[in-house]
Parts: sequence; C-alpha cells; structure tokens
Amino acid sequence: MERPSVASALEHQVKTRPLPRHVGIIMDGNGRWAEVRGLPRLEGHREGSASVREVTRTARRVGISALTLYAFSSQNWARPAEEVAGLMDLLREFLESEYSEILDNGIRLNAIGEVDKMPRYVREPLERLRRDSAHNQGMVLTLALSYGGREEILHAMQRVARAVASGELSPDRLGEKELESHLWTNGLPPLDLVVRTSGEFRVSNFLLWQMAYAELCFADVLWPDFRSEAFLRCLAQYQQRERRFGLTSAQIQREDTQRAKA
Repeated sequence: MERPSVASALEHQVKTRPLPRHVGIIMDGNGRWAEVRGLPRLEGHREGSASVREVTRTARRVGISALTLYAFSSQNWARPAEEVAGLMDLLREFLESEYSEILDNGIRLNAIGEVDKMPRYVREPLERLRRDSAHNQGMVLTLALSYGGREEILHAMQRVARAVASGELSPDRLGEKELESHLWTNGLPPLDLVVRTSGEFRVSNFLLWQMAYAELCFADVLWPDFRSEAFLRCLAQYQQRERRFGLTSAQIQREDTQRAKA
C-alpha cells in the first residue's frame, strides 16, 4: 500500500483538531525568490500566484472559514512603475483565471482596502467576481488591496467622527464593537492566526486592530515556495498553542471543564 504523503498526513491531523476560523497571510519573498534565481522580480510574483492557488485550495479543504491575503499594500504603490504595472496584470489574470473555481467551490470573494485606487482593468473583474460569488456559503477569500492597517483605522475613525458630528453616535457610547463596525473587515470572523513568510519578523501594517489577540507564525520560507505542506505546518503549530486572551491557564481549564459539563 502506498504511504500517504507528509502533506496528506498533516491535513488529516489538522482536520481532527480545532482550526482557526480566520487566517491572515502576509505573502512575502516573491522578489527575493526571483533575484536568487537571476530572474526578473515579476517572475517571483508570478510563481507566488501558484502558492495563492494551492494555499487557498488547502484552506477550503480543511475547513477554514475565512482567509485574508495581503496582496498589495498601500505602500506598494511606491515601488517601480514597471513592477506595479506587472502586479496589476497578474492580479487581473488571477481574478479571471480563478473565476470558475471560486464559484464552483462555493467561495465568496471579498476585498478590503482602498480598492477604488486600483486600475479599472483590475476593478472590473474584481467587482464581477465579488458580485457573482456574493451568495456563496463556503470560505470567504479576502484580498487586501491597496491596504494598510493604519489607513484602515484612520478611515474608521473618520467615519466615527462624522457619525458623532451628525448626532448619530454619542462619544460615550463608542466602544470596540462600534469602531469595528466601521473597519473594512466588518462581518469577518475574529482573526485567529497571522502567517508571515520569508523569515521576516514584522507585521508590515497588516490588520493591526484585528491581530490584537491573534497567534503569529513566522515561516522561514519565501512565498513562492510556501505551498500546502508549509501552510498545514502553520495550522498544526497554531493547534499546539493555548489561547488565553489575558486569562491564566487555570482559568482557561476551568472554563473548558464547565463547557464540557454544560
């Protein structure tokens, strides 16, 4: 009998344990992947698209509710114009080539960020796929486009300020839930796990509010090489951690015992 692959064994393992509901990924290392191979940086981004496909398929298969990918940051606009144009072309190709698979697998496509800054030839297939997948009940795949965590919080505070100025909201009634309702991620599950590839140890302005209690996993793998097995290892690492949310281990154990008896 043929032995199962490492990835298959890992997938079976993570399916038997509690999964994060919402995973965010900082996809880093495309440029370095290309440079060490003597290739143009855009080839690294192209190979990175294959990782997006494989990780998305794996996340859907194991039962992740929401996957958010940091596809293009607010600061990425400052990159060389040729690279930005190439990234926009790759994004359009991805949206067009994955249209059928996203719909056929019940995935709902979402986008956060200053999406109106994207060129029309990207916005049109993006809006088409968002519209056509809006009623899908499977995993939510969110693309963070022209996105920044500080920009998101600033945008939310501007909306809150307008609500206060108009009398719709009293400053005394402003709490976390009211602020979160103005974030671009409103409606998504709480963020449980953030993965960053390429061996860098920073969060790069990604989901700053949302990751307050998220687990962090830093993978020493460049994004184009981050495939199913690497992703599953991050999920397995998450499953080995105790999430306390400011409580003690003893308190968590008591709560678990009480839930089991209920």
